[in-house]
Amino acid sequence: MGVAMEVLFSGVPVREFDISRDWYGRLFGRPADVVAHDHEVMWRVTDGGWLYIVKDPDRAGRSLVAISVADLDAIVADLTHRNLKPGPIEREGDAARKSKLEDPDGNVVALIEVVG
Repeated sequence: MGVAMEVLFSGVPVREFDISRDWYGRLFGRPADVVAHDHEVMWRVTDGGWLYIVKDPDRAGRSLVAISVADLDAIVADLTHRNLKPGPIEREGDAARKSKLEDPDGNVVALIEVVG
């Protein structure tokens, strides 16, 4: 069966920590839930899933994160009002719709809605 896993921490390296902290705060609609230290903060995305950003200029811009959402149209509209720029909503296979955003470093955040 393997080792039982309980929580997922997904890390996103960034160059300009304060700029990225603001961007992710607007993405999630709130300040970080945990401040690990001066250059690492975390948001709880689901019961068992966290996203954190960490200042790491050498790795910045190479991450891809996918987050499942219940109402893609609503979240894209809301993010636009938060001065973010989600991409167009596109079909993804036969069971999903997706919109992508890029953070200030070029890390990609994909928002995915599973449809019937």
